[in-house]
Amino acid sequence: MDKKAVLAIVLSIGVLLLYQYFLAPKPVPVGQAPAGKPAATLPAQPQGPVRIAPPVSPSPAAPEKTISVETDQYAATFSSVGGVPTQWVLKKYKGDTKETKNQNVAILKPGAAPVFPPALAIGSSDFEAAHLNFSVSGGNLRLDSSHPEGSLVFEYSQGPISIKRTYTFRNGKYWVDIRDEVRGFPNYNITIGPDFGIYEPGVRGVHTGPVLLSGSDRIEVNPKKLKGGALSYTEDVKWIAQEDKYFCAALLPKSKMAEARASLQDGRPVISFAAKNPTVEEFILYAGPKSQEKLKALGSGLEYIVDFGFFSIISRPIFWLLKLIHSAVGNYGWSIVLLTILIRVPFLPIVAKGQKSMKKLQGLQPQMQEIRQKYKKDPQRMQKEMMDLYKKHKVNPMGGCLPMLLQIPVFFALYKVLLVAIALRGAPFVLWITDLSQKDPYYVLPIIMGVTMLVQQKMTPTAPGNPAQQKLMMFMPIIFTVMFMNFASGLVLYWLVNNLLSIAQQAYINKKATV
Repeated sequence: MDKKAVLAIVLSIGVLLLYQYFLAPKPVPVGQAPAGKPAATLPAQPQGPVRIAPPVSPSPAAPEKTISVETDQYAATFSSVGGVPTQWVLKKYKGDTKETKNQNVAILKPGAAPVFPPALAIGSSDFEAAHLNFSVSGGNLRLDSSHPEGSLVFEYSQGPISIKRTYTFRNGKYWVDIRDEVRGFPNYNITIGPDFGIYEPGVRGVHTGPVLLSGSDRIEVNPKKLKGGALSYTEDVKWIAQEDKYFCAALLPKSKMAEARASLQDGRPVISFAAKNPTVEEFILYAGPKSQEKLKALGSGLEYIVDFGFFSIISRPIFWLLKLIHSAVGNYGWSIVLLTILIRVPFLPIVAKGQKSMKKLQGLQPQMQEIRQKYKKDPQRMQKEMMDLYKKHKVNPMGGCLPMLLQIPVFFALYKVLLVAIALRGAPFVLWITDLSQKDPYYVLPIIMGVTMLVQQKMTPTAPGNPAQQKLMMFMPIIFTVMFMNFASGLVLYWLVNNLLSIAQQAYINKKATV
């Protein structure tokens, strides 16, 4: 294969990897429309909140009351001020750093923000009800198999107006039922707040912050667009959420809501549902891991909060197959090895054909060089003679490119799986590889991968090129090694195994050609 073609493919892969990792905006999942349509800027909101009269009971001077709720999945703390959770800790997930590996993941930390979720805004967009001191019915809850369900009720009343919020908790579930009964108010908003659901902010390559599903569009809210005013979404909003790489907090309405609204509160992006003339509003609050099985069980398409990117149509079946293999072998590292082999099988005939074509092409170099010399002043005639030579010997000069091109979508699909699938978070392989979603701490896998690229390059028949071009090609394994040092070790493992399979197949082709 011509060196320029190889160089173009390798550089293309490098550019795509760098773009995907550092610069790429989050694409809409395959088969969905662009996400810009449902949004519209709202008119300017009135200055200052619509004030709610002080409560009759309890008195303004009554102390804040806190209530704890614990199930086998999480431990949460609720406050009578606002009738909202102020802390939410996941019991089955630990931190992923040396400092936090023995600490449970907190997707809502005490004092995280002025607006705690799920806060109410009654008659304004400023979530004024988040500052009211509610009366509380019910005490601390500790749910288990013998006591699988429990409720908390928060109430506020003043003359003709009243608010009653009921939380219903279930052991073994990450979701909570919310029922709001509201009287005497023309408007109603409920928000997740700016921090609920976010454990790891600012992770490179993934979205963090407000997101919603409008119709079939997964829409990620860009805080920069909120500086000009709030954004309104009215096209069949199925859920709203705050998300990070592996966790989320989401509100799913049990009946259709007229509008979802994204805005800035104290300079931070929040997302909320809005309704006119509210009476009873019911929601499911999900607060936990972005596990597809758990999310899908809730309906309303919440599983699409796990964003597999542009190649999601490939990523989803790959992830399903990876989990199926894992159920048999019990180790995600070996599952990736077996998955790589299975993915490679359909490409074997194509790869073999390409390698044979390259081997034949190498044997035609003397004749090709003769044609170049003979017709160097007539490029058109040179091209015609080259094509006749290829046709005569049944050689496709680009045959070796096709296998690599076909594997690019698979590579990026697996890259997204390893980047966002919580099943891979903290998944060990062997020895020093204790988390396949993180980079190799000692860079052993990337270095071995770079060596296999060099061996594969040495074994692969190529057409002679100019010395500068050949030196650049020799640097490609080094470039890829450096680039892969910061990638998930699971992805490096996939590339390494794929290289080893290519080396084995090329060795077989070369041996067969000499017999």
